[in-house]
Parts: sequence; C-alpha cells; structure tokens
Amino acid sequence: MANTTPALPAATTPALASVTPSAPRTLLLAQLSNSVGDGAFYVTSALYFTGVVGLSAAQVGAGLAVAWAVGSSAGVPLGALADRRGPRGVSVLLALVTAAAVGSFLLIGSFPAFLAAATLYACAQSGLAAARQALLAGLVAPADRTAVLARLQAVLNAGLAVGAALGGVALHAGTRGAYLAVLALDAAGFLLCALLLARLPVPAPAPAAAPRAASATAVLRDRPYVVLTLLNALLLLRMPVLSLALPLWIAQRTAAPGWTVSALFVLNTVAVTLFQVRAARSVTDLASAARAVRGAGAVMLAACAVFASTGLPGLGAGGSAAVLVLGAVLLAHAEMQHAAGSWQLGIALAPADRIGQYQGFYGAGVPVARALGPLVVTTLLIGGGPTGWLLLGGAFLLAATATGPAARWAAGTRSAAQEAGSVTSAGGPG
Repeated sequence: MANTTPALPAATTPALASVTPSAPRTLLLAQLSNSVGDGAFYVTSALYFTGVVGLSAAQVGAGLAVAWAVGSSAGVPLGALADRRGPRGVSVLLALVTAAAVGSFLLIGSFPAFLAAATLYACAQSGLAAARQALLAGLVAPADRTAVLARLQAVLNAGLAVGAALGGVALHAGTRGAYLAVLALDAAGFLLCALLLARLPVPAPAPAAAPRAASATAVLRDRPYVVLTLLNALLLLRMPVLSLALPLWIAQRTAAPGWTVSALFVLNTVAVTLFQVRAARSVTDLASAARAVRGAGAVMLAACAVFASTGLPGLGAGGSAAVLVLGAVLLAHAEMQHAAGSWQLGIALAPADRIGQYQGFYGAGVPVARALGPLVVTTLLIGGGPTGWLLLGGAFLLAATATGPAARWAAGTRSAAQEAGSVTSAGGPG
C-alpha cells in the first residue's frame, strides 16, 4: 500500500490517564495469570466433558458452536458497556464472571447445564477481550500499543504452553480429581487476573459522542469498519488450520509420522513466543499495518501451497515431515505479521469514545473462526485436497490485499468527519 494513507484525526486518540511504567507490566501479568489455566483447560476440556460429565462428542461440539455464536454477538454490547462505565471496572467484572463460568463447569451434569455454562463463558470471554483492549488503549500511548500487544501475545503463548504441559499431566493421570484441579486452576487464574486489573489506574474519559453515535450499535453503521472486520475474520480462518486441518491432513493425506502434529504445534507456539515482539516493531501506523497484513496474505498463500505439495505422491515420511515444517514456519511468520497489522488497524480506526464497542465487534472474528472455521477448512482441505489448499491460500491473499483499501476508506471517512466538525462514525466515502 502506498504511504499516502490518510492520517487519523487527532480526535481519535483517547486521552490517557497519568500512569506509571508499571501499567504494561500489570497487563502482562494479568495476561499470564489466565493464559496458564486456559492452556491446561484447552487440552483437557474435551475429555472432561465426555469422560467425566458424560456428554457425547456431538453434544460438546454443538454446545460449543452455539456458545461461541452467542458469545460473538455479546462482544459489542459488553464493549459498549466498557465505554460507558469505564474499561477497568468492566474488565474486572468480566474476569470475575469468567472465573465463575469456569467454576460452574465443576458442577454441571447435563447438556442444558453445559450449554448454559459454556454460553456464559463465551460471552464473558468476548466481552473481556473488548474491555481489555479499551483499557489498554486508555493506558498506553498510541505509538506503543502494537508493541505492548505483541508482548501480550508472546506472554499468552508462553502461558498456554506452560498450561498445556500441566494439562498433559492431568491427562496422564486421567482421574476426575485431576480434571477438576485443572478447572480450579483456570478459575483461580481469572480471579488473579481480576485482582491485577483492579490495580491499574482508571483511564481518563474520552470526549463524549453525539447521542446517535453513542448507541451500542454505532459500529454496525460504520461501513468501512464493518468491511475491515469481515476481511479480518476471513484471515482468522488460519486458526483451525494448525489445530484441526493439519492433523487430519497429515493422518489422511501424507506419509509423515504422527508425531509431526505435536511438533508443528510446538514450533508455532515457540516461534510466536520468541518472535512476535520483533515482528511487530515495524508496525507503527496505518500504512505499515496494511503492508504487514498484505505481506501476511502472500505468505499464507505460500504456506498453503507448501502444505498442498505434501499430498502429492512421491514424498516419503522424512520428506513429508520436512516440507510440513517449512509450511509451519511460513504459517507462523504470516500469523505474527497478520496479528501485528490487525491490532494496529482495529484500535487505530476505532473512535476514541467507542473503543470497547468497536473492539467487541472487531474481535468477533475470533469466535466466528472457532465456530465456523473447522467446518470450512475441513470441507475445503480434506475434501478438496491440494486444490482446496490453493483455494484457501488465494482467499487469504485476496482478503489481505483488500485490507489496505478498506483501511484507507475508513481513515478517509474519519478525516472527512473531523473536517465537518462531526464526531459520528461516517457511513461511507464523502
């Protein structure tokens, strides 16, 4: 993208509270506190729900799909609540609600109870993500936000890795008590997260919006931001590639040994933990963010082409494993570049007084990818073979290439709105 991307008007930069340098460190500790428990929960939850609670795999899958579908729609109103009531207090409240939701998994014994607990969990998680983004925006200078978000992502992956190892111990034990201990650990992690977030300063309030723009659905009228969110959601379909599509692909379409699945997961986790901060250093404004996303799309296409080649005849076990590792390296690089660019775009293009609402909408791509991604990628890749990989890679490239024009459209409407003396979201180009 050319370097002529319109600069954001000054009015979109939130007023910052007078904070100490410890604020980013507190955010990092809060992220670490809940990510360790989450890592253990992720690797044990399916077996807990089926083996201990007694649900069928179909019930677990359907319940989680419904829960995340509801959760994705809850992000906007809960983010708007953070804008009205203050992101710190709402973040603390939603961390406590998440802890309660995880704790309720200890008590469930039927599908309706599981569905209710999972829906509460998904809603609280979606709202918490939006409120924490608004809290970060209020406590961290705009030029430093992407760097802090990169550090948060690195800490998240490190915590998930530690938690996954603890979950592995619980899986090895295979007892009801071990699974309950994992749930208790995750709930305690969110309680600690709430305590840490409560120690942060209260961000200074942003200028008040006009009544119409201040509604909880203002983001839905911001057409360029909606387009940007949809493009980002499409790019987030990369999430189930590593966790679901590749394990099935390796088992059914390649000669690679089974341990390759875990090796690729470890490779991705370590790479993001070590290099996400470095990958985000070059992303400092809208132009560099759009370039990062566009580059990520090209690398995603290359990764998909590499994965597609492992389905062709002639590769032995060692050759298939080596090619899969190359594809995983490319995928990890694309993930880090996309993450850095999308963070900058999502926050920088959100009006200062509605960051929680906008982040709730922008972040809905994650639960959507969790709910629909498995069906899309398994149908496309397992059913379509190498051609499916190339189609998916082409879709990634198209979405990434379209992100730059969408960002320029959004920035242009905000500049036009400022020149007109308006604080409402623009509905399209002037």
